[in-house]
Amino acid sequence: MRIISGDWERWEGPVFRYLAVISACLAVLVASGLAVAAETITLWTKEAEPILPEIERLAQEFAKQTGIEVKVVSYGVEDLRQNFQAAALAGSGPDLLWTVNDHIGVFAVAGLIKPLESVYGNSDILKRFVKPGIDAQVFEGQNWGIPISVGNHLMLLYNKSLVSRPPQTTDELIEMGKALTKDLNGDGVPDQYGLVYNLNEPFWLAPWLGGFGGWPLDGNKPTLGTKAMEQALQFLADLKFKHKIVPPEADYNTADAMFKEGKAAMLINGDWSLGGYENFGVARIPRVTATGLWPSPMTSGVYFLFPEYLSGRKVDAVKRLVEFFLAEDVQVLFATKYQRLPSVSAVLSDPAIANDPILKGSSDQMVVGRPMPTVPEMRCAWDAMRPNLEAVMAGQMTAADAARAMQAAAEQCIATLE
Repeated sequence: MRIISGDWERWEGPVFRYLAVISACLAVLVASGLAVAAETITLWTKEAEPILPEIERLAQEFAKQTGIEVKVVSYGVEDLRQNFQAAALAGSGPDLLWTVNDHIGVFAVAGLIKPLESVYGNSDILKRFVKPGIDAQVFEGQNWGIPISVGNHLMLLYNKSLVSRPPQTTDELIEMGKALTKDLNGDGVPDQYGLVYNLNEPFWLAPWLGGFGGWPLDGNKPTLGTKAMEQALQFLADLKFKHKIVPPEADYNTADAMFKEGKAAMLINGDWSLGGYENFGVARIPRVTATGLWPSPMTSGVYFLFPEYLSGRKVDAVKRLVEFFLAEDVQVLFATKYQRLPSVSAVLSDPAIANDPILKGSSDQMVVGRPMPTVPEMRCAWDAMRPNLEAVMAGQMTAADAARAMQAAAEQCIATLE
């Protein structure tokens, strides 16, 4: 429509009415969530199948409710750590992290994430959460993360078709394990084992170290060259070489497959795995007969962490997304469908959780666990434990020598951090 100056009075009314209609239409679109989102949040998560599709679905639901789009990007735990460090140092990256608590110390020391108080002020938000979730996000006296779920701990799973009552002590574990390790085909090689787990991964060593009275760190000092470590290593070596109730080799995927296929009566695995099994029970890892102590698996959880560069309107948008995932219906969903213990205290009393035997067993194990250290020195402890544990489980190193080697390697690594 072409308007010349002499015609303005004739067209003035229709033009303003036309603009008014367009404005009204745009208002309707915005209100209905059909307009272009005012904000887009990028969320990096360590989750994969089967939980990742659920997160993506919920992100779409959040966008419909708020008009804030959420781009979900999934990385493995180590890839997320490395990629975020590189991106954040360049001043870019995600607007929000959904990751494990042992990333907190690394990111906080490097100045890559915000203390919780700088996002929420003096809010009492942490009073909403269960104590394990709060404890595992504290680093150097400050709060850094909002817990999404708690636990992330190991426990004993048992096949109900093979085990009617789980063992209560390590002596019972060995006795039952021997009875359940069987050569079904008569070829001299067991087809079924009493117990299976990720043999060479130090995360699976940690509960037994606690059960023998030790722990990897005292504050930020390594405590690996101890009698407790020597005893824990010897115990695991005996399960393989003396009692022969675990297979000669088993990584995570092998252990998982053997339990699913009925080739292992018992499995030590984490709460993240519970949605993948059928006809099973959950119990504490058996009490160490020699010490009377319960093994103490490392407990932590999954946390929202806030990048240091997060600012402006994105802060409020991110906080809205956090609240969305902390809603009771979402917390109950993750608990009942994926067996993730909720972080919000009030949700634990929901009947769908309180009356679930799997969740109850998981919670019972968690309460005897210990928070995973968030200090950067824990990375050195893991790296020191891994090769020496592998050597013990390969029959190439004694438990005493391995404990001493772990301590020396951890001390050397930590010296480079200072």
